[in-house]
Amino acid sequence: MSELFFDIPIEKYQTLSESERYVLKYIVKHINEIPSMSIVKLSEEANVSTATIVRLMKKIGYDGFTSFKYSIKDLTKTVNSENSIDMIEKKINTAIKKNEFEVLNTIKMLSLGNIEDAIQKIHHAEKIYVFARGFSEMIANEITIKLQLLGKNCEMHNDPNIIRVISKKLKDTEIAIFVSLSGETKELVDACLNLKMKSISTITLTAGVDSSLANLSEIVLLGYKGTQSFFPDYEVRSRLPLQVISRILLDAYVIRMF
Repeated sequence: MSELFFDIPIEKYQTLSESERYVLKYIVKHINEIPSMSIVKLSEEANVSTATIVRLMKKIGYDGFTSFKYSIKDLTKTVNSENSIDMIEKKINTAIKKNEFEVLNTIKMLSLGNIEDAIQKIHHAEKIYVFARGFSEMIANEITIKLQLLGKNCEMHNDPNIIRVISKKLKDTEIAIFVSLSGETKELVDACLNLKMKSISTITLTAGVDSSLANLSEIVLLGYKGTQSFFPDYEVRSRLPLQVISRILLDAYVIRMF
């Protein structure tokens, strides 16, 4: 920023008195402090009169010290804003890469065989129950609505007690779909265990590779969950891997069956 003051035309600079040139050099040297200084403070710090400062301002093209100070403040904001934008863009790019990485790795982890098995189970089931808790409920609800639109008898449940009770009543002509990022939601694990004991088919969408649900479920569609979270203090991790899986599963179902 100090270079701006050396752009003063030589003819103007030559009109400055020795004390005015001294003030100008002082301002350049302390440019970051100037926006918060009053003319009286500058006068004291530079050990010159306020009149000298005012004369200097007029000679370099300003109405007074206040207008000069505002121009410096605006310039400082611009520079800081550009630096802030650069930092923000880097952080946003990190978020973009994180999501891209999760999507690509989830797709790589999907097994065509498992997708085909899941399609067949859904197609032949007389009724489908979709179980989920927390943020996974949004994906479970979408799965339910789309299957209903495709003519399937399907319902979704998110209440812990109802999930446990219903899991004990499923028939062998029905199936259950579990949606859980961690694969460790207790009521879902309990329900899956109930169904396994009755040899009822289950499909699980999860990012928990070695989770309880993954180990109990008949068909597991695994997604990739990154370790980085922008909400580390809360359990609100993105369900993007599960969204990718559910979309691929339902698109594949339509392709195969219609």
